[in-house]
Formats: sequence, structure tokens, C-alpha cells
Amino acid sequence: MKPLQIAVLMGGMSAEREVSLQSGRVVAEALLAAGAHVAEVDVRREDFQLPAKTDVAFIALHGTFGEDGQIQHILESRGIPYTGSGPETSALAFNKGAAKQAFRADGIPTPPATSTLPLVVKPARQGSSVGIALVRNRAQLASALAEAKHYDQSVIVEKFISGREFTVGILGSKTLPVVEIRTQRKFFDYEAKYTPGAAEEICPAPIDALMATRIQELARRAHACLGCRDLSRVDLMWNGARGFFVLEVNTIPGLTPNSLLPKAARVAGLSMETLCMRMVEMALERRSEATVA
Repeated sequence: MKPLQIAVLMGGMSAEREVSLQSGRVVAEALLAAGAHVAEVDVRREDFQLPAKTDVAFIALHGTFGEDGQIQHILESRGIPYTGSGPETSALAFNKGAAKQAFRADGIPTPPATSTLPLVVKPARQGSSVGIALVRNRAQLASALAEAKHYDQSVIVEKFISGREFTVGILGSKTLPVVEIRTQRKFFDYEAKYTPGAAEEICPAPIDALMATRIQELARRAHACLGCRDLSRVDLMWNGARGFFVLEVNTIPGLTPNSLLPKAARVAGLSMETLCMRMVEMALERRSEATVA
């Protein structure tokens, strides 16, 4: 059997370009180690080119034009199988306001909109905690809104949920071990996510089996609610008095050395090579099913 020809789409045009380049390089190395032929494609324009005879596009683009459905539409129009969720689901999950409406309609708890302090201000369509601010007094609100609107004119203002933060990765039908996130910063912001040592990420989370099961079940519900496929990472908060809250679903979570999902995959016994190849296999399975149909 000849090696697969895989194009790793990375970089992009969003505020998360540098993170995407890191993810893409890690993915490319893993796929090469698994025996595939790999081309790294730095996507800088909508009319990007793929190598001839590409079998699968592995999407390692974060943020706008990666997670919002645009790149998925383009690949479908070209007939190229790709990893991850489809265009409509990607657009829904990337729009935090729309995703929250879907959660509420499905009975999934999520932080409510509020004007009561403390609150969190965030761009509706952005990832990696870019543009997010915790507002504890009115003097901070104007600058927080301005910063969020720098990334998206649509802004979410929601109740700040204090407590323990968890994240759960989903790979196909498999739910990965729960990760607990601890940081000395005000919250798990961009710097905490990507600065080595700025946060402690514990996997498996130091919780009992019942709590872990409840978190995993809620993560699966959020994943299914938005129609996600292949892979996602669901971020949650737990407040002892008020219970669990789903913050968001990431359809293309980070795959850098510091990223959460690969760490959970390792605890589950999945190497980076296995994780990436499983995503490729799911994309190819969809192509085969479409051909049979």
C-alpha cells in the first residue's frame, strides 16, 4: 500500500497564526513518523494550493478561517477529504453566542449573560482566549469591550464562574481523561495557555470517578449538541454551589507541545502519531462511505 499524501494546513490569517504554525509542525512530524508523505501548507490566502494527489487535508488552523467553517467549505468544493467537523458545525461552535443558544435549548448549563460584576468579556468569534478579559469593577469595562471588539464586533458579556476548571477531549467515540487546569493568573488566558510553567495541567484530574464521569458525559452532550465529529475539546467550570457550566467547544484544539488534548491522549495511551493518524482515518472513512452511497 502506497503512503498517504497528507497536506497539513497551518498558519492562517488569524490572531492565532503562531499557535497554528506550532500545531501544524507537531502534526506534520507525527504523520511523517507514522509513515505518511506530508506537505506543510502555510495558508495565507483563500486560493491556497494543495499538492497534486493529496489524499487528506489535515486542518491545523486555529481561529478565523480555520475553525469558522470557511476552510471546510473550500475543501468540500474541491472534493478534498479533511479532518474535523463540517462547515456548519464549525461555524456554530466558533460563534460563542450561537453555541450558547444551542446549549440552552438542549438543557446544557452555560454561564448566563449578565451586567452584574464580576463578569467576563470575550469576542464572540475567536479562540485561544484571545481578547478575553475578566472585569471586576466598572472602570475596567470600557477597555475590556474595546479589546474584545478589536477581534470581533460581536461581543459576549457573561457571568464569571469561579471554581475549578476542567477540559475534556473527544476523539471519535472515545472520551479522553479529564484534565484539571490550575493557574495563578486571574483565569486561563492566552499567556497561561502558551507560556511554559504559567499553568498546571493535571491529567487525570484529581477527582473521584463519579465526578469524572459526570464531566465526561456533559462534554459528550456539548459535543453532540453542536454536531461535532472526529475531534473536539470541551472546556468546563465547576462551582461547588452552582454545579457545572460548559464554557465552549473547540473543534480544532491546539496540538502544540503545551496543548491540553495531546496530554490527555497520552494518558489514554495514545501517542501523537496515533492521535493524528486516527483523525486522518476518520476523514478517509467518510470519503469511503460517500463513495459507497
